[in-house]
Amino acid sequence: MELQKLLFIVNPRAGRNKPHGPLFDALSVLSQAGYLIRIRQTAAPGDAAEIAAREGPAYDLVVAAGGDGTLNEVISGLMRLESPPPLGYLPQGTTNDFAASLQIPRDPAAAAEDIAKGRLRALDIGQWNQRNFIYVASFGAFTRSSYTASQAAKNALGHFAYILEGMKDLSTLRPYRIRLTADGETLDGDYLFGAVCNSTSIGGLMKLDPERVVLDDGKFEMLLVPSPKTALDLQNLVLALLNQQYDSQGLVFRHVSSIHLETEEDLPWSLDGEYAPSVPVVEIANRQQALRMLL
Repeated sequence: MELQKLLFIVNPRAGRNKPHGPLFDALSVLSQAGYLIRIRQTAAPGDAAEIAAREGPAYDLVVAAGGDGTLNEVISGLMRLESPPPLGYLPQGTTNDFAASLQIPRDPAAAAEDIAKGRLRALDIGQWNQRNFIYVASFGAFTRSSYTASQAAKNALGHFAYILEGMKDLSTLRPYRIRLTADGETLDGDYLFGAVCNSTSIGGLMKLDPERVVLDDGKFEMLLVPSPKTALDLQNLVLALLNQQYDSQGLVFRHVSSIHLETEEDLPWSLDGEYAPSVPVVEIANRQQALRMLL
């Protein structure tokens, strides 16, 4: 039987406090499953995308090992290809939101065993202007948390690092004036936070009901948190978020396939936890079932 070729892209900095033994166990599982493995380590931001785009076509399978940022890069690289190979994922980061949505085991060997079973699943990919995201594009409060918490803090504190950073954001809560059109509906107003996601978890802080999130239906889940007028409004908003009551207290929750957003403000974004600078116009599109993953 001819061996299949596997490109293994690993970020050695992700989850640095984790032992490397489990990754070797995962490689052993994949090797025994009949894959000839080529290991490529990333050394700088952007490396994973370049490796995936440049070398991906020569392989039957690409496996990413790292955090959500590494996964985002590998997918961005694969999306440049006309017919990208399937993707596997060994989560090595701190929050691993997308892995939680897909119920990918945190143990690398167990995740590798699932990859080896060869069950293909098509997934939607988000396009934010010219960039890609796999599970969330967000702006406003808490957005900074995902990329300002240091890697050391993420490794040591996990979810708590995000919450600490988010609490710092609370003192600087500010509304952003935006005009947004989503599937023909126009919303024009002041919002503290917005997220367009294809995931059941955002930053380890917000959870969406798995029954309401379908990862290959051509639609995103969009949540907008309006700017409260009074202290009571703010309290109700926080309670609604904590209790995951996204259809109440003025929160805007929709299932949408495309979004056009305009703003005159400095509105930084986070794409899968990675910083994206402010631009006056953002086009977000759902590329339905653009990626095949082995899960």
